[in-house]
Amino acid sequence: MAFDMAMQIFELSKKFPVEEKYALTDQIRRSSRSVCANLAEAWRKRRYKAAFVAKLNDCVRGACRRQAEAAETQTWLKFAVKCNYLEVSLGREIYATYNRILGGLVNMINNPSFWLIRE
Repeated sequence: MAFDMAMQIFELSKKFPVEEKYALTDQIRRSSRSVCANLAEAWRKRRYKAAFVAKLNDCVRGACRRQAEAAETQTWLKFAVKCNYLEVSLGREIYATYNRILGGLVNMINNPSFWLIRE
């Protein structure tokens, strides 16, 4: 889901104005891709409970890093809608999907044993 959203954001952001290249366009692409990359890193560590839990614990102080990236993406989506680069309905749809992604991340943090590879 996170990968699909990152790709959708990439395609949509191609239509953003040139003057947003180093601001909104790069930022929303970076944060949406980071959600996937950080989740993949944690996912690969799920073979060993201690490593998986440690990776999750690295991001529990305050807001989880992956959660922070997803929330950052949501903020950039708000900017894109307010600047009329995205339709309101599409912005809401993508924002809601990021809420589901955040919910999944919280579930993984709260129930890490469920996600471990069983030997």
